[in-house]
This record gives sequence, C-alpha cells and structure tokens, in this order.
Amino acid sequence: MATTDELLDALMKDYKKPEDLIGENGLLKQLTKKLLERAMQAEITEHLGYEKNAPSGKNSGNSRNGIYKKSIKGEFGNLDVAVPRDRNASFEPIILPKGESRFTGFDDKIISMYARGMTTRDIQAHLEEIYGVEVSPTLVSQVTEAVTDEIKLWQNRPLDDVYPIMYLDAVRVKVRHDGRVINKAVYLAIGVTMNGVKEVLGMWTAETEGAKFWLQVVTELKNRGVKDIFIACVDGLKGFPEAIEAVFPQTQIQLCIVHMVRHSLNYVSWKQRKEAAADLKTIYQAPTLELAETNLDAFAAKWDATHPTIAKSWRNNWERIIPLFSYPPDIRKAIYTTNAIESLNMSLRKVTKNRGSFPNDDAMFKLLYLALKNISKKWTMPIKHWKSALNQFSIIFEGRMPTL
Repeated sequence: MATTDELLDALMKDYKKPEDLIGENGLLKQLTKKLLERAMQAEITEHLGYEKNAPSGKNSGNSRNGIYKKSIKGEFGNLDVAVPRDRNASFEPIILPKGESRFTGFDDKIISMYARGMTTRDIQAHLEEIYGVEVSPTLVSQVTEAVTDEIKLWQNRPLDDVYPIMYLDAVRVKVRHDGRVINKAVYLAIGVTMNGVKEVLGMWTAETEGAKFWLQVVTELKNRGVKDIFIACVDGLKGFPEAIEAVFPQTQIQLCIVHMVRHSLNYVSWKQRKEAAADLKTIYQAPTLELAETNLDAFAAKWDATHPTIAKSWRNNWERIIPLFSYPPDIRKAIYTTNAIESLNMSLRKVTKNRGSFPNDDAMFKLLYLALKNISKKWTMPIKHWKSALNQFSIIFEGRMPTL
C-alpha cells in the first residue's frame, strides 16, 4: 500500500508552477471538489443504510435520485460541486448543509478581516484578488450581522462579584445621527479579575461623555452582579468619582496620573515642557505622601508665578490622587494610570480610521465588538507581580476579599 508521501508525489508529478497547485483550476481546487463530493456520497450511504447498487436497497422505501449542481464559495474560490439527492428528499448533507453557499471557515475569514478594520468593499476586493471569489458588499454585511445576537448576550452576561481594579474611560467615534455626523462617546469598562487578567465588561454609547451617563454604566455593572470594586481608575471628568461612589461607596477612586500630567502640560510652552514634566514626576513618583506634598509645594514655588493653574489643579484633585501613595510599588504600577484602557482605545482607533463615519450605532457596535474580541485574545496572562499585589489587597481590603 502506497504511503501518504508516495500518493502526494504521484498527484503532484505533473504540477510544476504555483498556479498549477493553487490557481483557478489547480490541484487544490480539484481535490477539494473530489473530497466534498465523496464525503456527501458517504453521507447519503449512511442516510439510506446501503451502498450504491446494493441489493439490500431494493424496496427499502428510499433510494438515490441522481445529483444536482451547487456553487459554493470558499478559500479555493468559486466551486461547482455535485450534491446527491434521494427520492424522499430527506437527505441533508452535514458537510455542506442545504441553503449554505459558503464553505466552513469562509464566514470566519470575512469576520476576521472586518474585525481588523477593513470595510465591506475592502473585503470584497481582497477576497476577489486572493481567492478569486466574487462577493457583494451585501453578503459581507449579512455575514457580520450574524454577530448581533452575540453582542446582546455579551453585553448582558453576568459579571464577577469582585473586581480588585477597574478602568473606566470613553473613546470618540464618528457616527451619522439625524442626517449629520457627530462624535459619539463610547464608554468602556475594563475589569481586572481576581486572577489578574483584564476583561472588557461592557460598551455603551451616548452623544457626550458625562458623569450622569457614567452613573447609568456603573449601575448596570452592579445589576449584572458586581458587588465590589476595590480601586476605580478614571480620568478627571467632573462628577465622575461621585457617580461611582453613589453606587459603590467603598470604592477608592484613583485619578489617572497620565491625564493629570497631560492636562498640566497643556499650559506649558514646548520649550518648557520637558522641565515641567520632570518636576511633576517628582510629585507622583515620590515614595511617600509626605515627600509628594513637599515636592508639590516646591513645584508651586517654582512655577506659580508664570503657570499658577498647574499646582492649583493638582491641589484641587489631591484627595483623588493620594490613594496611590497608600500602596506598595506592585499595586502602584497597576493603578497610577489608565494605560490599560488607553491602549485599548488606541487599538480601536486603528480599526475605525478607515471609515469616515458609521451609518448608525448598530454598525459601530458591530465593528467595535469584533475588534474588542480580537484584541482581548492577547489578554491571557495576569498583570505583572499580581500575586504580590493580591496579598497586599487581602491586607488593605480585609473582609472584602471573596472567599474561595
């Protein structure tokens, strides 16, 4: 009996060029056709209970009834296959179900390209160029529309009881609304689980970012099962901390230091930015609260004469900044910035940049959900030094740690 390698050598002996193998009429396409047709012949034999032309099929109540041609799309291009049928019309192939015109995996390819920011027409052109498959923009939309129910389930799924850290922020996306294009705020929540792994908890949208809507968001998180958040990392939006505390009164609010620094440097000329940034670093990187306060006073003494707004802003927000100094370095690295969600926002902007605007909220949610799903595949490892941080949490938040 010939080995697999010997069979392949025999098959490929007359094929010299790449197009002979993977071209429009190449070996791969021919093999795919043969394999599909043989698989369906095996399926109808199983369905009828006897081999073709076998005497046992006589007067069995059902029999083969020829074939019909069916055109399918796949990575191999367009392919015409012969589908067997029976007289009772009860046979349904599993490998190529009735009503299906796309081979297994083809829809996944479309969704994968869509999730990476390709427009429907980009996908149409790519499939035609690479696989020789002609698809319409409508077909691409129909394939991606299949995730709508998945989004609803994801957005309403139950959540964990406790998230030690939660990052909350919003990203702007252009959407057509009432005949005009507006910048909508897409609200995002990332929770760090007890295992130290990041998880996108939900996505919401409103015309503007405001504390009132954030109150709705955190209320929904509570309704979906969240009972406690140890630390919530947020930007400097007015009323935002109060909105969180209204629902989770025990939660510590940590203002994003990166946002504070960016806001401060907006008041400084380009020539002085490096110097001002270095002076601000002495405040938020101080090992103790006392030294941080001393360095803030020193910053004010140096900069207040020309830039009085900066030190004033830090002092006005000081109560939301200082929780940072209560924690050891392992926890500080995780909470001093909302970089986790900033990085996510940057990735989302990459997949939305090819579109001038979305025609509606549904189209926007569809792409953002698929992009989030794609991005979160990389979130498999816990935050660095998480075990050490968790031990610190058990001391700092004694009585609030969930029991295993």
